[in-house]
Amino acid sequence: MTMINATIAGKELLWFNNTLVTIRVSSADGEDGICVIEHRQPYGDSVPLHVHYNEDEVFHILEGRIRFVLDGRERIADAGETVLAPKGLPHTYRVESPEGARTLTVTRGSDFETMVRKAGRPAEQPDLPPAAVPTPEMIEALTRLCAENGIDIVGPPMG
Repeated sequence: MTMINATIAGKELLWFNNTLVTIRVSSADGEDGICVIEHRQPYGDSVPLHVHYNEDEVFHILEGRIRFVLDGRERIADAGETVLAPKGLPHTYRVESPEGARTLTVTRGSDFETMVRKAGRPAEQPDLPPAAVPTPEMIEALTRLCAENGIDIVGPPMG
């Protein structure tokens, strides 16, 4: 396995589950701990229902359509829209557009960024990773990393 390109314009690229993430602004870069992560996600990508205890999570949709469930309420967001998942409220999402989606995730603090860095791996190319169904070991590792970083997984991904 050869590293083809771990950065684009000096930004770190990681494969996180079935997505490609780019750390655009690290929480360590500024005084306020703002983190901006760009996600490229395939059609059908969904995260487990989860709760952040220390950080709000803001999703800005750059491309595509995503169905969110936030505190039991469903909402569709298209390119140009922004969704706020306040800390303490369970949320999940699913990419609904056939071409996938591209989003910016903004948090304040290092919890989410730390979890993504620890759960991710260097991207072998600046594209989506090969699709993989999570194994029980992968789910257990993600659950543990989330818990270590102020995030609890409280349910399954959207079907």
